[in-house]
Amino acid sequence: MSLSDLAVRAASLAQRFQRIRSRTLGLCVGLSAEDMMVQSMPDASPAKWHLAHTTWFFEQFLLGRDPVWRPRHPEWHYLFNSYYQTVGPMHARPRRGLLSRPSLDEVLDYRRRIEDAVAARLHAGLDEAGEAIVELGLQHEQQHQELLLTDIQHALWCHPLHPAYDEALPSAQTSTPATGMRYVDGREGIVEIGHSGDGFCFDNEGPRHRTLLQAHALANRPVTNEEFRLFVQDGGYRESSLWLSDGWATVQAEGWQHPLYWQDDLDSAYGLGGIRALDPAAPVTQLSYFEADAFARWAGARLPTEAEWESAAAAQPLRGNLLDERAQPPRAATGDGLLQMYGDVWEWTASPYVSYPGFQPLPGALGEYNGKFMNAQWVLRGGSCATPREHVRATYRNFFPAQARWQFAGLRLARDR
Repeated sequence: MSLSDLAVRAASLAQRFQRIRSRTLGLCVGLSAEDMMVQSMPDASPAKWHLAHTTWFFEQFLLGRDPVWRPRHPEWHYLFNSYYQTVGPMHARPRRGLLSRPSLDEVLDYRRRIEDAVAARLHAGLDEAGEAIVELGLQHEQQHQELLLTDIQHALWCHPLHPAYDEALPSAQTSTPATGMRYVDGREGIVEIGHSGDGFCFDNEGPRHRTLLQAHALANRPVTNEEFRLFVQDGGYRESSLWLSDGWATVQAEGWQHPLYWQDDLDSAYGLGGIRALDPAAPVTQLSYFEADAFARWAGARLPTEAEWESAAAAQPLRGNLLDERAQPPRAATGDGLLQMYGDVWEWTASPYVSYPGFQPLPGALGEYNGKFMNAQWVLRGGSCATPREHVRATYRNFFPAQARWQFAGLRLARDR
């Protein structure tokens, strides 16, 4: 590669760095310092912590490679490390909402200083390993952009007045009925899944490998609010035979009666735009794996495996209702063929989150990024309305425990043929 090509690549990476970092701040427009300190549950984090942690990532893993680098606030390493045990201890995750200091202004100043230092490194030129860390850091930041949205939505929902994150967001209400659900035959036989070739992927997306698909079919679109409302009205949350044992125990312990954020009238729900009427034709969202699995049983179907999902999605154009500058609510499906494979809602699969054959984590501390979470979690596919558009791909594997329901997660049905 010539020097001019290297310069162009470095400039492109620097531009992406500034654009993605700026978008994170843009998602916080309209939030007060008080909003950004709230931690509504142990699984969520304050917006201020997201801003600081994504900055710490670049300081720790990129700037910290230089032996002469001296952190301005070395004690913040303890505050903003998330789960990287090999680089040191960290503040307990459930207590992130207690970090009133540093202040928001100090965190914003920290972001600016680290951004300037990273930009200087990019301008001077990084080796291949350094560029790979910047790319991973940007992908990591995009993950936190989605988490920032889902976490602030949960925090504001917990407020007794249910204030909106963004009152200007359009209502999801529509008079257009959803495309009628039908089943599309999937591939049968030996197929290849997993990432290969050019472009970024997380270590858990590979290696590419062969797997066997039995005869099956996928629903042409995700399950809608109206379809899930019928499940609720039919007593789905009261019928133990529909639920996995742990799921039924969770329903009883937590008193679940409908999806998270739905109001008891079953006609409205809380979203980023506040409490709005439910769009009956839009994909149902904020479901746990337990709820998705129970609905599939009630419907006489099942959840697709991740291999079935990826085999179908790989042939679809990568477009959909994904995050640009502001998150739009999930929308009704329109068109022909397999719809909404990308965007709107993450789709729970029947696949546990485990490693692919031949999986190798990244070397060093970055090997903690994915591999150590391959335990008691389930895979979701496809991205959501809060997933950055350039961040998703057919091989992307999201994962959450079965009881998690604050993400934009829904389901697509599958059947054996």
